[in-house]
Formats: sequence, C-alpha cells, structure tokens
Amino acid sequence: MNAGLLLGFVLGYFALLLAVAWWTSRRADDAAFFIGSRSSAWPLVAFGMIGTSLSGVTFVSVPGAVGLTQFSYLQIVLGHVAGYVLIAFVLLPLYYRHGLVSIYGWFEQRLGPVSHRTAAVFFIGSRTLGATARLYLVVRILHDMVLADFGVPFWLAAAVVLLMVLLYTVQGGVRTIVVTDTLQTAGMLLGLVIIAGFLLSALQLSPPEALAQMQQQGLARVWGTEPAARDWWLKQLLAGVFITVAMTGMDQEMMQKSLSVARLRDSQKNLLVLSLAMLATVSLFLFLGGLLHLYAPTVNLAVTGDRLFPTIVLGHLPVWVQVLFVIALVSALFPSADGALTALTSSTCLDLLRLPQRAGLTDAQRRRIRHAVHLGFAGLFLLLVLGFRALDDPSMIGLILKIAAYTYGPLLGLFAFGLFTRRAVRDRWVPVVALASPAICWVLDRQQAAWFGGWQIGLEMLVLNGAITFALLALVSRRAPR
Repeated sequence: MNAGLLLGFVLGYFALLLAVAWWTSRRADDAAFFIGSRSSAWPLVAFGMIGTSLSGVTFVSVPGAVGLTQFSYLQIVLGHVAGYVLIAFVLLPLYYRHGLVSIYGWFEQRLGPVSHRTAAVFFIGSRTLGATARLYLVVRILHDMVLADFGVPFWLAAAVVLLMVLLYTVQGGVRTIVVTDTLQTAGMLLGLVIIAGFLLSALQLSPPEALAQMQQQGLARVWGTEPAARDWWLKQLLAGVFITVAMTGMDQEMMQKSLSVARLRDSQKNLLVLSLAMLATVSLFLFLGGLLHLYAPTVNLAVTGDRLFPTIVLGHLPVWVQVLFVIALVSALFPSADGALTALTSSTCLDLLRLPQRAGLTDAQRRRIRHAVHLGFAGLFLLLVLGFRALDDPSMIGLILKIAAYTYGPLLGLFAFGLFTRRAVRDRWVPVVALASPAICWVLDRQQAAWFGGWQIGLEMLVLNGAITFALLALVSRRAPR
C-alpha cells in the first residue's frame, strides 16, 4: 500500500484528537488536569479505560503469542475480573473516603512521608518503563509500515509520535484523555472486529468452525494442568488477580480516571463494567490470534510473535483492511501513552514536588512547572523507546509483565501492610525494604532451576515480591501507640 496514503490517515486522525483536546481543555485548571474536576461520566470512563488497559502491545502481542501459549492468557484475564471486584469494593472506598487526588497521598497519612515518596517513585519508575515498552512496539510498526518509506529514521518517528501525544495532553490532562481515550477505544475495537470478520470470510469459516479448527491444531488450549509449569491455571488466576490490583488499583494512571467520577457508587460501576468488557475484548483478541495462525499457512508465511499480525495485514490483505489496521493500531497506541504521561506528571507534581502545598506560587507558576515536568517525561519516554529499540525483545507483553512483577511488588506489599495491619513502620527504612524485595526476587528468579528443580516461577513473582515486602516491613515496624 502507498505509504503516503497511510500517513495521510494517521495525520487526519491526529488532527481529530487535537480538535477534541482544544474543546476539552478550554478553561482547564489544575483540578481538570489531575482528576477531571471530578465531573467525568462513568460510562465514558469505563469505555475509555479499555483502550488504556489493553494498549498497542495487546493489539499486536496477544494475537501473535497464540502460536506459543495458545489461549492460556485467558486464565490471567479471568483473574483480572476478580481483581477489579477487589479494587471496586476495597480500594476505591478508601480513596474516596480520604478525598485523594494522588492515591499515594494515603501513605503519608498511614505510614509517613518517606513511605509516601517511596510509593510515588516506584510508580513513576514502573509506569515509565511499562509505558515506553508499549509505545516502542507500536512506533516500530508505524515506522516500518509508513515512515521508513520516506527515509525517516526511527528516532525521528518516535519523537514525532511523542510530540503528538504531548500536544493534546499538556493542557487538559485527565479532562481531555477521558474523551480522547473513548474515541480511540472505539477505533481500536472497530478495527479488531472488522479484521476478524474479514479473516473468517477469507478462510470461508463460521466462528464455531474456526474455533473447531483451532482446537484441532492445538491453538485453543486455555487451562494449564501441570503444577510445576509457569502456565498452571492456579498460578495464572492468582497472578491475574494481583496484577490487576497492583497495575490498576495501585496505579495513579488508572485510578485518576476512576477518581474523576463524582460519586463512589458510579466509580464502582465503572470498574465492574470494565472487567466484563475486558474479558470479552481479550477473548476476541485471542480468537483473532487463532485466525491469524490459521491464515498464515494459506499464504506460506512462517512469521510468528509480534510481527505476525502486521505482516499478514500489510503483505496479504486488501488496502481498506490495511487502513483499518493502521487506525486501530494508532488508536491502541495513544491511550497507553497519553494516560501514562498525564499520570506521571500528576504524581511528580503532587507527590514529589508537592505543588498544592507550596505557598507563594501563583497559578501561572504552578502551570509552568507542570508543563516543564510534562515535557521532561516526554523526553525521557523518547530515550527509553530508543533503548527498547536496541533490545528488540520478540514478545513485548512478556517483558512488560516481568517489569511489573519487579516494580509493582513493593507497592503491593506497602498497600497490604497499611491496610491489613495497625503497626507503625520506621519510615526511614521503607526505601531500603522497597529496594531489597525486588533484589531478593531477582536472585530467586536467577537461581530457581538450581534451588527449586522443576518448579518454575512465573507471573506469581509479583505476589512473592509483595509478600517479601510485607514481611520486611513487619521487621522494621513496631506496635502502634493507642
């Protein structure tokens, strides 16, 4: 397909996002940027959060991984549903009761100021790495599909994409991304459904017939039955629960959207609807992955992993399907990048710089600081995307989940200790604990074959990391005074 035509569609789509950003950011203040002035409609938030939760990695990696892991990812997603229920009825009431803008502000009330800053730093580190890994995958595909034909180097392609995200988020923040994420989720899901329908037609199969063929070829296995293996169903379900609790319920990016809803009850509805929508959407992604693996042999294609989906679309499907793929891919890219950039700016300004508490600053000065932080994170995103380019992992979703296991584990342990004990920690020791726990997990991961034989530690590393953090916090704590 003509690269110029694809570029035209991308630029037109971006122009639409800029128009929405201009409309939503008029008269936007700090409250609008950080939590949307607590005036977001919960159905809009729930729909938009589908795109934020999935991202371009899910769009490309989940279908591509079906050949290796079949439908076993569905075990994790079923755990996600239980995790969303826990967030809705345990964490959200806590956040609303304390009137939090940054969810990490609770740590200062419960454990102390050092714990507060430690939690914020771990979120900032984890979200920065995870968001840039997601961003890298989609930028790489857009570069290979569109911009490479114009002689544009990869670094410039990444810079242009980040500039786009920066332009439409810098002023409106959460108020803007609640609307743009809804638009982008619609584009992603529409492309997903139409491409799946086209592949069914090309294969001349009905959905039940396609599923039957997937089962015959060993592509549709859901449940892992070997307890020692990484994909044992109980490991995967528990990992799904704790991944959601940590990466959604303890994540400023995800929670600031839920907190932008005025009432707790409506925010809980948002998460419960989101859980069912996510289950349906990921099931469709896995079904699409099965279709891609059925279609590949018909065109003598041996590509696997993250490259399977774009290779089939760009090399073997009609022009109009390629256009849909590009729009859907860009729609999957922006929600994960814009939300992360906004949340990182929010956490830095609220938790580390403590802008609301700094007396003597005018609104204009606060706004300039916020804009400088926003721009700084965009520059950091660019550097890390270039770093992932050098790494070029064949399956980014596995890498992202591994990063989360190491970086969200201390957050999980901190929240659990604060919620389920009344003990007072020695606040100055919390950073040491938060660094020691991932280090212990890294040693366990490296030595598991020698120490545990056939038992393989998979995504439950997140739970183990949180448990070690909890135990170490208990060692540096004391009984709280009455």
